[in-house]
Formats: sequence, C-alpha cells, structure tokens
Amino acid sequence: MRLTQSEKGILLLSARESIYSLFDEQRNPSINYKVFPNLSQNYGAFVTLLQDHHLRGCIGYIYSDQPLFETVCHAAKLAATEDPRFPPIEEYELKKIMIEISVLSLPQSVKDYNEIQVGVHGIILEEPDAHGVLLPQVAVEQKWNLEDFLSGICVKSGLEANTWRYRYLNLSTFTAQVFAEEKHRNVTGEAS
Repeated sequence: MRLTQSEKGILLLSARESIYSLFDEQRNPSINYKVFPNLSQNYGAFVTLLQDHHLRGCIGYIYSDQPLFETVCHAAKLAATEDPRFPPIEEYELKKIMIEISVLSLPQSVKDYNEIQVGVHGIILEEPDAHGVLLPQVAVEQKWNLEDFLSGICVKSGLEANTWRYRYLNLSTFTAQVFAEEKHRNVTGEAS
C-alpha cells in the first residue's frame, strides 16, 4: 500500500491531535474510513518525536491488529508519555515538537546479512535473550554501513555490539514509508 499525500497529512495531523488530547480530552481525532479506506488497513507504524532535531520519543508497533489510523494515534500518545528514555512531554513543549511517522511493511526473514540494504531496510532482532528494532532512517542519520547497522541493532537489543560476528542472529527486515511535518504547524494549520 502506498499512502497518498492527503493520507500522510491526515496521519500527521491526527498524531499531533492525539498528543494534544493528553492535555485537552476534547481534541481526540476521528476519521471516516469510507473516504480514506487505506487508513483502515492493519499496518505497523512508529511515531518519532523530535525537538530541535534531537530524538524526544519514539514508540510504535511492528504489527498491529488495529487500523493504521488508530495505531498512529495510539503510538503518538505513547511516544509522548511512555518512551523510557525520556520524561513525558509537557504541554509547553508541544509547539517545539516535530512529528515523523514510519508505516511499516510486513517483515521478511533474513537468511544472509548481505540481504540487508542500509537506508532501505529497517531491522528487527528477535532472540530468546534480546529484542530490538531499528528503523531504516536510523542508519542513514547515523551514516552507518552494514556492519555499523548490525552492531547498532545488537546494542539496541542489549547485546554486545559484535555479537552478530560470532553468532548468527534471528533478524528480519522491513521497509517503511517515512514522512514528517515539513514545518511544525499548529492545529489550525498555521506555521509557527
């Protein structure tokens, strides 16, 4: 599924509205799935919050049994309040936050590390003693090559960085449609 610009805009605005609803319960977003049927399909998604180009929260789902619209709205609230790396976002921060959304494809098992295309694939590590996810854009932002990306998923999952060198890991890849607010817009659509 490829999202249209309108659908991406709806998801970005709805993610922002969902975060605003943490402070004003009357601002819960809604959608007409008959008009936007793509947003009723079940896809995994991550919502990343940035403040001054620095990570301020990121939470999402690899798989979801909810419509994409609901998944994004829920992930936005969790990214704002439940990312264990950061304190919950306070209301005064809302105008400083930029939102990025990643809508995920279904994961595919990796049989050979060389199947991983840096900048195209995100990776999922699923081992009995470790779990982790890195979105495709992380490798690009960090200027990582394949070895760096493999080390990065190991560290993110709580393993030694070079674990992938001596133990073949259970990895899957996915692609993502990644889109972000061009410029923060308040809920009336005015640039700030």
